[in-house]
Amino acid sequence: MAVRAALLVEELQRKRPLVHCITNYVTANDCANILLAIGASPIMADDPEETGEIAASASALVLNMGTPSRRKLEAMVRAGKSANEAGIPVILDPVGAGASCLRREMAAQIIREVKVDILRGNVSEISFAAGLDFCEKGVDVSEADQGRDRTEAALAAAERLGCTVAVTGSVDVVTDGSRVIRIHGGTPLMARVTGTGCMTSALSGAFAGAGKDPLTAVSAALAAMGIAGELAFEKAGHIGCGSFHMALLDAVGNLNEKIIRERAKIEER
Repeated sequence: MAVRAALLVEELQRKRPLVHCITNYVTANDCANILLAIGASPIMADDPEETGEIAASASALVLNMGTPSRRKLEAMVRAGKSANEAGIPVILDPVGAGASCLRREMAAQIIREVKVDILRGNVSEISFAAGLDFCEKGVDVSEADQGRDRTEAALAAAERLGCTVAVTGSVDVVTDGSRVIRIHGGTPLMARVTGTGCMTSALSGAFAGAGKDPLTAVSAALAAMGIAGELAFEKAGHIGCGSFHMALLDAVGNLNEKIIRERAKIEER
């Protein structure tokens, strides 16, 4: 998988896929810039009057629930249906899916009306979005137990929804319901910069838009983001969060096949 992920970076940079992001106003700028940095082209259209038309001409569609509204839900459903008709991969990031009734309803309606190819979030978000009867264990459990939580949630969600699921954490877990990929990497400092999860979902759209299968695409995106985080920490982690943020964007822009091949830590079950 590490070799396939490395080759996919080159393929992405050759194809320059157009990624349609309907995302939140907190991280829209970061998502657009991370797409440009990796070699993709972003378009951030979010008005229901045009999202269907825009999605039909894109290479991938990324739906992010970070700042939900009824209007944004309409925009996402229209775009998702259009992407489905055109055979374009759809990535859903159900940010805070269990935090409010609106978010739960929004995730449920999108999943009901749109065929989602990749679902990416933390274990709680994935569980709520997939309607699982699942509760993450407390903070005083071992990392091994937390890893089992992520794997169990990912497998259950993939089986229920029939899509590729990525559950992110200290170790990321990706599955299509049969194969299970674990990706190691990153740095705790990434959690102190808002939007790194949203940026990862945007990158997943870029890799999926390059034309590979969803499992390889999201695995490559997670590996790339983790490596970029490590490189950014080596360069600017000692300075502070702001410098790290800028260094993260630089690192993504400098990624290539050689760096991914040498630094990716991916294991497959």
